[in-house]
Amino acid sequence: MASSSPDPVAASSGVAARLAAVRERIAEVCRAARRDPAGVVLTAVSKTQPAEALEQALAGGQRVFGENRVQEAQAHWGGLRSAVPDLELRLIGPLQTNKAADAVALFDVIETVDREKLVDALAVAADKVGRTVRALVQVNTGAEPQKAGILPEQADDLIGYARGKGLIVEGLMCIPPADEAAGPHFALLRRIARRNGLHVLSMGMSADYETALRFGATHVRIGSALFGERNRPQTPSRD
Repeated sequence: MASSSPDPVAASSGVAARLAAVRERIAEVCRAARRDPAGVVLTAVSKTQPAEALEQALAGGQRVFGENRVQEAQAHWGGLRSAVPDLELRLIGPLQTNKAADAVALFDVIETVDREKLVDALAVAADKVGRTVRALVQVNTGAEPQKAGILPEQADDLIGYARGKGLIVEGLMCIPPADEAAGPHFALLRRIARRNGLHVLSMGMSADYETALRFGATHVRIGSALFGERNRPQTPSRD
């Protein structure tokens, strides 16, 4: 019998059910932590996903999506923005400065602001089109050299710089080291946010979002728990 290749429609048929399950688990964890589940935003990480999977998520009521790359996000969502007026797109991957104008035009929130050069590029792009950039500062809580994000001890200065350039800094984002307990990193991000008067904490992914919720996450970025495993493209250099 000849082997058959995966059917993308069949692969995406469980997205709505997994979406409902993740929402229910978020609600359970929030109730146990004496938090209001309505205060948590589920960001579906749609990078590398086929159109069928995105349609399943939209049919399940999901409206907030996170993308890693500007070009892929344009391909995913360029034709859907007018059809889904309440769609919110969040950039959750490293941003090259030469893509700043495209990012400002496409995304509602940029979660990966991590250096002054990028702040400058975003401010210029926003001024040209008369938009205000909603942003999160990404903090490299583990000081990992291969990972994007400002170092924790430099975060306050970057937050102030971004505010001074006209960006609306809504909060912070982090990705803890894969080989360390996530809790201390989430606690560190929360401390930095509090001393800067920030209320949005984008932290927690499929493997650790329950821990993130216990540490006050307001946004969790869920990919594989919704869509299954995916191929991981190489991340391009940023500048």
